[in-house]
Amino acid sequence: MRETRPDVVLMDIRMPVMDGLAATSELLVDPSLATHPPRIVMLTTFDLDEAAARAIRQGASGFLLKDADPEFLLAAIRTVQSGSAVIAAAATRELFAQFSEPTRAVPAAFAELTEREREIFALAARGLSNAEIAQREYLSEATVKTHISRILGKLALRDRVQLVVFAFEHGLA
Repeated sequence: MRETRPDVVLMDIRMPVMDGLAATSELLVDPSLATHPPRIVMLTTFDLDEAAARAIRQGASGFLLKDADPEFLLAAIRTVQSGSAVIAAAATRELFAQFSEPTRAVPAAFAELTEREREIFALAARGLSNAEIAQREYLSEATVKTHISRILGKLALRDRVQLVVFAFEHGLA
């Protein structure tokens, strides 16, 4: 990893020596990878298990089923490499159910969002794309992208999947 600096890592959740959660955690805190941390996609045999949900909380950019169609897998890798996130389609409803009960108070960082950023946050948390938000709010996609980037930065989130998880965990969606 330190030598090749991959953009995307496909990580199996269940491995014999070190599980994918531990490996993901180590990769994301490795100081030698801090300037170019890899995006991690977890591979699992189940639609959704607690390990996949924990992986997303830890910073994985999503998860896919091991039996995913090869063309879908390649498209998912490209999607994650470009900065977006992926979730196995069959597991989306279950993932939201995992986070449907707020687990803790809203962090103080959320109060730092402007009113407009909170509006954009709410729409992104509902799953709207940048294009959909732009059309709905009469903004350019570039402006929406800027708002999303600022929101992610202020809340210390890596991507939109973490934004959605954050919203559900804190009762904001």
